[in-house]
Amino acid sequence: MTFIERALTGGRPDSIEDDVLLPRRQDYHHSPVDWRDEVLYFLLVDRFSDGREKDRKLLDRSKLKAARPDIKGQPWSWQLWAESGGSRWQGGSLKVILSKLGYLKSLGITALWLSPVFRQRSHEDSYHGYGVQDFLEVDPRFGSRRDLTELVAAAHKAGLRIILDIIFNHSGCNWLYPQDTPGGIYEAAYTLDRYPFGSWRGIDGRPVQAISGCDDAVWPQELQDRERYTRAGSGDLGAGSIEEAWAEHKRSDFKSLRDFNLDSPGLLSDLARCYKYWIALTDCDGFRIDTLKHISFEQGRNFCGSIKEFAANLGKENFFLVGEIAGGDWAANRYLEALGRNLNAALDIGEMRQVLAGVAKGLAHPGAYFRGFSSDVALGSHRNLGNQHVSVLDDHDHVLGEKIRFSAYAASEAQVVAGVAMQLFTLGIPCIYYGTEQALAGPEDEERKWLPDWKASDRYLREAMFGPMHPLPGGVNSLDEQEDESMPGFGPFGTVGHHCFDPGFPIYRNIAAMAELRRAFPAMRHGRQYLRQTALLEDGLEKFDFYGAGYEVGGRR
Repeated sequence: MTFIERALTGGRPDSIEDDVLLPRRQDYHHSPVDWRDEVLYFLLVDRFSDGREKDRKLLDRSKLKAARPDIKGQPWSWQLWAESGGSRWQGGSLKVILSKLGYLKSLGITALWLSPVFRQRSHEDSYHGYGVQDFLEVDPRFGSRRDLTELVAAAHKAGLRIILDIIFNHSGCNWLYPQDTPGGIYEAAYTLDRYPFGSWRGIDGRPVQAISGCDDAVWPQELQDRERYTRAGSGDLGAGSIEEAWAEHKRSDFKSLRDFNLDSPGLLSDLARCYKYWIALTDCDGFRIDTLKHISFEQGRNFCGSIKEFAANLGKENFFLVGEIAGGDWAANRYLEALGRNLNAALDIGEMRQVLAGVAKGLAHPGAYFRGFSSDVALGSHRNLGNQHVSVLDDHDHVLGEKIRFSAYAASEAQVVAGVAMQLFTLGIPCIYYGTEQALAGPEDEERKWLPDWKASDRYLREAMFGPMHPLPGGVNSLDEQEDESMPGFGPFGTVGHHCFDPGFPIYRNIAAMAELRRAFPAMRHGRQYLRQTALLEDGLEKFDFYGAGYEVGGRR
């Protein structure tokens, strides 16, 4: 029996020493020579597809009110719709993404970035995946390790790559602080010192005296050492210099998510082994690294270097590592500089994302965007600028600015197309957020008054594209896969029971056409970029200065 079959047939390892260090397939899918040749697509597994779209109608956007029925005899409630989106699993899973590979490939996508798929606490509604309880298991609400492995294999067969979202800064809320801790047992007040350890949590979230099963505490076993947690409470995630290895933002819990003490002997290596296991098992092509700003330069460099070396030994010489680095463009550039070749790229989630949106809507001068690619910055050349940045128009967080999709206040479909065009045809690796191709935007403007946290909550960035009628129940009951019929699902545009997978939608077709153009001309992916003044001639044509030989592509906003 091969390693893969043995791993998938048996239970997940309790320890990273249990046959995790030397897993081998017969062969592995090779990395692309240049990630600028790829077009990424980021999806939240819980919010993308549940595979039941054939049982639902395509949403008619001219009849949105008709897709807001009474729920259990009660009139439509915007409060319940919003609650569903913020605190309930909607039912999306890994296995059914296979049925959407054709939809994505026709859009021009070449690589899928999946939100974290690792097991969450059973009683938590952390559908986003960032509160990990078991680092060696897939959350059962998403599927199984076999589902993930088969998805990667099917994607590769279809010519697509898979990027997994990983976290090594923190774990889920798998233990509690002592009862008398300032601030409470969940989000203790920040301290420069260290709090005592309280207790591990069981399947229902309550304290347990002993770890008796896979639903208790945290897994693998190596992470059950209490000294491997900083235990400093929840502080200011922006406090201190990013240059400082023990700054408050690097020691703090992420609210109730527990910060790892990465100075603990062997912990960084153990976490790296966990993620090497997933490379070996699934044959994935890259990692998006969460909360990299909250990890010191040295720790980030060592972790990424270890992952890179392991992947290279499997034949993945250009395994993709892209960091989520909050704190603005300067912070992202500083981490790229400090980690060097161990980090491929950073997500453009800082000022550049906001400027990109402003230029696409005609609210900012194009020069503001192109100045972000100045050759005077430390990164240097066009090649570096293109290789080291993943262009983002929308994502699931919007760490800067309002938490609404670009489409929510776009004057027309053309503005959405313009925004994606700037991603596809300027320096960088483009990443399209799920639903952008369908202009997901939340409810109509006149209905938004019923949503007091509109623009302020990230739930409005996370509509369920497949249009569930109802969400899953809250807490442990979400594992039963039975819908909660007392609440509406968090469907697109504030609806339920209708999906938005429409390959005939104008924005979808325009993005597909632009992606094909980008694929056809290497200059669109690897070329140099210059901002040039234009002059309108008498015949209505525009003139601009040419730089030299080769392909010349002119564009204007």
